[in-house]
Amino acid sequence: MTLRRLVDEVDRGLARTLKSMGLPRVEYSVEQSRPGFGDVSSNVSFLLAGRVGRNPRQISREIAASYGILPDALVHRVAAHPSGHLNFFADLPRFYGLTIRESSAPGYGSSDLGGGRRLSLEHTSVNPNKPLHIGHIRNVVVGDAVARMLRYVGHDVRVLNYVDDSGLQVADILLGFIHLGFAEEPPDGEKFDHYCGGTVYVETTRRYEEDRTLQERRTEIMRGIEDPGSEIAGMALRVTGRVLRCQLETCWRLGVRYDCLNFESQIIHSGLWRSIFERLRGDGLIRLEADGRNAGCWVIRARDGDLVLVRSNGTATYTAKDIPYAAWKLGLVEDPFTYVPYAAGQPDRALWQTALDGSGASRDMAADRTITVIDSRQSGPQDIV
Repeated sequence: MTLRRLVDEVDRGLARTLKSMGLPRVEYSVEQSRPGFGDVSSNVSFLLAGRVGRNPRQISREIAASYGILPDALVHRVAAHPSGHLNFFADLPRFYGLTIRESSAPGYGSSDLGGGRRLSLEHTSVNPNKPLHIGHIRNVVVGDAVARMLRYVGHDVRVLNYVDDSGLQVADILLGFIHLGFAEEPPDGEKFDHYCGGTVYVETTRRYEEDRTLQERRTEIMRGIEDPGSEIAGMALRVTGRVLRCQLETCWRLGVRYDCLNFESQIIHSGLWRSIFERLRGDGLIRLEADGRNAGCWVIRARDGDLVLVRSNGTATYTAKDIPYAAWKLGLVEDPFTYVPYAAGQPDRALWQTALDGSGASRDMAADRTITVIDSRQSGPQDIV
């Protein structure tokens, strides 16, 4: 690095200057300065003061006057600070030019720091019922940047996109198609994700205020989504699959790439949640509320109060579904999935998706560590997970 070159140059220059001045050798330091004190500084004058019996300020002035700046040096000027430190100022045009050339070279900054350790990094993970907005894109860009940096320093990174295809917002879209008369095909020229999020979802949520019976129908649709053999579950896969393709195309245009798509619905249908639920209940970590606002719900104790994992209607919350997914990422449960190529393909890189029908092949997806890029407002539920 250019700063390392500057430090080494000053180190050699000081050794040369001390020898020419007949001063004794001492174990001084040369390091990056605080702002306003040059680019690098040295404490050499303080260490020499006791050896030669002179004031550090006087020694600094003498060294600064004797320091010979060689041709093509990175050092432009040497100054003695009143405190006794020696400050060295870089030739900035040369320094910046060298920095740009070095940082543009192939392999700059790469290392084997990660030692090939496997790490899963989850980002994006958006409900497939609408187009991505700027908040989603922020997480997409942050996640992709972190994945690239970790790969560059030797980690084996698997980028995951957890598709929330079984939540209430998906049920809202299906309700619009099933009960409110919206056609599944959008008007000519409108992207499917924009149609679902900007027309169907908005109008459906507005109608809840006018017709309270729609809430009951939404609950029925939620139950259908969680039943893998139902027509509603099949419709949910079809609709969310189309929205997901639109969302991925947005990310691909940004240069973002993934390694595996995971689906919340498959986590439910795999039986992982039932297994985790029984373990949580058996260990006394969750309890069934008999009365109060959470009556009939299974809750877990959280830092800021109880958190519902299973609603009174029997459907699991987002946090509940995240627990078995986290266990799967770390290899703490047997992998129930096989893996097939994503049908739409992905530019420049293979993209896999999980499957439960036995098609595809097995893959070792367990990681030693996991990173989840998520909105900070989700920190409470993530602590539970």
